[in-house]
Amino acid sequence: MADLLSFSLLSFSSILIVVNPLAATLIFVSLTGTMDQAAKLKVAHDASQFALVILLIFTVAGGWILQLFGISIEAFRIAGGLLLFGIGMDMVYAKTSRTKMTATEKYEGQDADEIAVMPLAIPMIAGPGAITSVIVLMNEAMGMSVAAIAVVPLAAVAAIGITYAMMQRSDVIVRRIGQREYRAVNRLMGMLLIAIAVQFILVGIRTAFPILTGGAA
Repeated sequence: MADLLSFSLLSFSSILIVVNPLAATLIFVSLTGTMDQAAKLKVAHDASQFALVILLIFTVAGGWILQLFGISIEAFRIAGGLLLFGIGMDMVYAKTSRTKMTATEKYEGQDADEIAVMPLAIPMIAGPGAITSVIVLMNEAMGMSVAAIAVVPLAAVAAIGITYAMMQRSDVIVRRIGQREYRAVNRLMGMLLIAIAVQFILVGIRTAFPILTGGAA
């Protein structure tokens, strides 16, 4: 039970931090500034729905996709940890991660008809970091229990649900959160994400090279 609780907390926290509902909401505000309320709500709904579908697909089939390309879960765990580490560093230094959204994507997204899909859903909400997290967490859950397996998709649903709720109330949130408060929260979340990333890397190295930790080769 204690292991399941720890895994649940890790799953919810890591996916929520990587999705970063606050950052997604601020980008949503900048992309929909010229739209009326009905159009904004439609973009929020479509973006959340599409992002959730992407995360659930990789939650269920991520391991099979890795096998298809001949990638071991250990290699993906280490690479994903490095990716999350980079995102966390960008958050600590109050930057928009390059794996989330580039200036070009933001500019092009403002003129596109489907900004809900690109760049809001991908790569802002369901970006490489979130995809990495659900694949690695699901692989870990497979060695635990059925309850642990159910935790990962539930964590993805919860993270997207929080993001959707915040985008729906974006006008209120933007009025109440200034840039200083946003940077403070972002840096704290970045530190947590860096710690999670280091843990991913350590577990990947320990599994791939057991001899380094005194295990059998």
